[in-house]
Amino acid sequence: MTAPTCPRCALPLDEPDESSVDHRCPLHGVVVPVHSFQLPTPVLAGQTALASRLPLWLPWPLPHAWVVSGIGYAGNAPTDAKASLVACSGPSPVGGPADLLLIAEEPGVGLGARFSGLDRSDAGEDIGDGPSDVKPHVGGHPTPLWCVRRAPAGRAVYAGEADGRWLWLIFFPETAGVLTVEPITLEDLRDLGHEVDLMPFGDLCPRLTD
Repeated sequence: MTAPTCPRCALPLDEPDESSVDHRCPLHGVVVPVHSFQLPTPVLAGQTALASRLPLWLPWPLPHAWVVSGIGYAGNAPTDAKASLVACSGPSPVGGPADLLLIAEEPGVGLGARFSGLDRSDAGEDIGDGPSDVKPHVGGHPTPLWCVRRAPAGRAVYAGEADGRWLWLIFFPETAGVLTVEPITLEDLRDLGHEVDLMPFGDLCPRLTD
């Protein structure tokens, strides 16, 4: 099994031992471990949804020709997860392949910042100044998200708060962010029940293996 990595920087972690019950990153100290992301299947999606203590957000219905391409979490198990991730992949409206990572996390975890290319644990001062840039319906509620303007080139990042936690939408490449022009509805995988069996699943998103 692949060694767990840091949610903030992806470095391998020192495992707990007789002197400590925590995972430690050489750069960030005690952190919540991220285990390897798995090829998504209906069985994995259903099991993770049943066990997860955090929402597993995804656009539903998925955009045309898109598939679920990854499911994961930060924590030792979904039952104690401090962050959840769902990846979706498909054709960009402006041409070429595209990926979308949707992350829900507790404050200070850093998984959203890691995939956003930010050297900190959250979006910080980059959001919340002025009107929101997008307002998807998240679990039935309009939810303001702001563009994270200091994110590196090659991705479009939106972040805000949903259900008392950080919510990140990270599009690759940056031009795939045009998907936000149309209304977006995010549903919690945990609430979809038997609809999980109807979801299209694809190969593991390459963003999760970099």
